[in-house]
Amino acid sequence: MATITRSAALDEAHGGDIRGALGTISADDLASRAGLSAKLKTLLAIVGPGLIVMCGDNDAGAFSTYGQAGQNYGTRLLWTLLLLVPVLYVNQEMVLRLGAVTGVGHARLLIERFGRSWAALMVVYLLILNALTLVTEFIGITMAAGYLGVPKPVAVLLAAGVILAAAATGSFRRFERIAVALCAGSLLLIPLYVVSHPAGAAMIRGFAEPGLPGGSGQLATVMLLIIGIVGTTVAPWQLFFQQSYVVDKRITPRFIRYEKADLWIGIVIVVVGAAALTGAVAAAFAGTRGAGNFTDATGLAHGIAAHAGKIAGAVFAVALLDASIIGAFAVSLSTAYAVGDTLGLKHSLNSGFRQAKGFYAIYAALIAVAAAIVLIPHAPLGLIIEGVQALAGVLLPAATVFLLMLCNDRAVLGPWVNSRRTNVFTSVVITVLIALSAVLTASVVFPGITGRQILVIIGGCVTAAVAVGGWTLLRSLRVQSSVEIDRRDRENWRMPPLNVLSKPVMSGSRKCALAVLGGYMGIAMILVIVRIIEMAIGH
Repeated sequence: MATITRSAALDEAHGGDIRGALGTISADDLASRAGLSAKLKTLLAIVGPGLIVMCGDNDAGAFSTYGQAGQNYGTRLLWTLLLLVPVLYVNQEMVLRLGAVTGVGHARLLIERFGRSWAALMVVYLLILNALTLVTEFIGITMAAGYLGVPKPVAVLLAAGVILAAAATGSFRRFERIAVALCAGSLLLIPLYVVSHPAGAAMIRGFAEPGLPGGSGQLATVMLLIIGIVGTTVAPWQLFFQQSYVVDKRITPRFIRYEKADLWIGIVIVVVGAAALTGAVAAAFAGTRGAGNFTDATGLAHGIAAHAGKIAGAVFAVALLDASIIGAFAVSLSTAYAVGDTLGLKHSLNSGFRQAKGFYAIYAALIAVAAAIVLIPHAPLGLIIEGVQALAGVLLPAATVFLLMLCNDRAVLGPWVNSRRTNVFTSVVITVLIALSAVLTASVVFPGITGRQILVIIGGCVTAAVAVGGWTLLRSLRVQSSVEIDRRDRENWRMPPLNVLSKPVMSGSRKCALAVLGGYMGIAMILVIVRIIEMAIGH
């Protein structure tokens, strides 16, 4: 058997036993998992990163988006949820592979392979976006608590206290147990669906018959909602979170297949929960004055209560509260991990406050700022929600392009680099994400955008991507035809220490592509911020 190569830059907090919420795997456990019982115990110990990142994705913003689809269009947009499966899997599979093989967080890899300037730019954008995203999570918390009769200040302070206390224990296992317990709360959407009695035939048709309801006059509105449904499931924070969380949990290449199973469990919960929420809301508002007139999550709770009873409304509010807290957990950790990587701070849930003061200070500061903004009287919270969606669209193309380049870096992933088939499939998904992000950005800057203009933007993005992708594919075929990748014994391969890796050679075409990408991000960010300020002044 080959000698195991130690990972790049792990400190003492990132080495040792895997101590998950549901089990432990010793660091010197090299036994094969032959029986079903052994495989199940291993899976239980590994479960966590994929489950938490996916349940964190079904957050306050997702509740509003799925609820809007159900209230305004019934079950006729359920087919869009099937689009989420490849989109959810592709990006997260690549980052979990990067985390397990390299033992290094996403921001750290960006610094080492693309330079500190690019990494700093990405982390600054991420910090701004995540801070605003946290505000939306606290908006969800206040809406849920308000429906349940809890005053806003009390709800915000209690939620902030829970979120801070969960991470500040200095124990990875204790944090993960709290997070997994909250993930189980996502299952509340299933009984909510049952008591709402949506029509089974309508649910089936919604999945099986893709269409754009509302006619040509509402094409832009419907398409922007569809983009919101897909876009709300893929956020830049997820990439930084899962890679660092996999490293923090001490998962190695031996357990990648179990971590992929963990990710699939999370994906199934997200899609089932989204379908259950959409179906329940569709049934609650069918044939009522509220149909087609979405307002916010509080309106959804009242509509469900009127249809299925007060208990059902309370269950919806509790599920929203649960989802918002999970989202706040994940977004805060994502930021603290990324900033810790960038500044060289110790950043691990396995370390106590005294060992990682900077890490916990960043985490706590984000929570405090978000909670304070929500409590400001007459704060433009609606604009913040809209701004989050648009800014995520600006950052997403760069994040996905860098991710794809990292997963084709042989010095980093060795035998774990993407296969040609994976690259083709991933490129298609990235093309779709770039097109959606461009439309999201344009819709904020130019709120009067029409359905035809949206189609033109998507068509232009696809055409450009096909041209660039075709050229890249032909170039990669010439390079890879002479170099074979030995994928044997992958479980024992880990990235060598970063200080011994040769720096990647930046070709002229790559520099040009990155310059274009950076220009797009800068211009789009400025346009979005200016537009949001104009809207705030007008408001």
